[in-house]
Amino acid sequence: MKNNSFVSVADLSKDFIINLMKKTEFFEKNPNQQLLNGKICATLFFEPSTRTRLSFETAVYRLGGKVIGFSDAATTSSSKGETLKDTIKMVSNYADLIIMRHYLEGAARYASEVTDIPIINAGDGANQHPSQTMLDMYSIYKTQGKLDNLTVTMVGDLKYGRTVHSLIEGMSHFNPKFYFVAPEELKLPETYKQILEEKNLNFEEYVEFSEEIINQSDILYMTRVQRERFTDLIEYEKVKNVYILKNSMLDNSKPNLRILHPLPRVNEIDCDVDDNPKAYYFEQALNGVYARQAIICETLQIK
Repeated sequence: MKNNSFVSVADLSKDFIINLMKKTEFFEKNPNQQLLNGKICATLFFEPSTRTRLSFETAVYRLGGKVIGFSDAATTSSSKGETLKDTIKMVSNYADLIIMRHYLEGAARYASEVTDIPIINAGDGANQHPSQTMLDMYSIYKTQGKLDNLTVTMVGDLKYGRTVHSLIEGMSHFNPKFYFVAPEELKLPETYKQILEEKNLNFEEYVEFSEEIINQSDILYMTRVQRERFTDLIEYEKVKNVYILKNSMLDNSKPNLRILHPLPRVNEIDCDVDDNPKAYYFEQALNGVYARQAIICETLQIK
């Protein structure tokens, strides 16, 4: 990848992912370092974010770096009509690294092609969210003791869910079995099914979210139905509460099952699940700091 940017999980090899898991583990044990002393990281969030932006900024500060940037594009010159190219080239004058979230698919890839400094994709439309995938995979590794040969069930918005798309590509290196649970309107795009078929990986698709599927799972990855991706709010209302995980549905699940969610949640996980020891989504969010520390250092080639 040009300028060592971190844009798509599709760019990452199995060895790279394993190495990044080891670095993430190191930063969990040693979060406060001075590896970015003198470095400035720009966070450009053209789309709203809470966990991703704050965890990236926390990662930079814990590494001894400085942060500049914005969390609302309306306060920037893009609201005056400045192009993405001009914004990226301008910010490149001030920073050593750009961490960018954008509502357009492919925006991070484009940004990496118009600047000489590294770009980290913090989410581009419904396309990819590679840093989320690294923290998701670290959460899986940490709770299961391995990444290989696991059964992963993904529930909810599989059409627009960039976290789902990226995680499928990341886990595809480790011989998983996937269960995909989604309404017809939000089924997984054919592109990702083709990736799995080309690698001879097993997957099954369902419309009904049943305890039978839950009971076979090692990882249950819940997602919200994303209102911001719908142009027709009537369609959103039809599917927004179609799957809700309740604590009672976990009674016969495997002891090692862990429930993940990229957050924010809306109604798809009942609050009564929060106290279940199989719920791991808040710890998962904390793992984001350590994974993003590893990504930043890898991108800047700081060993």
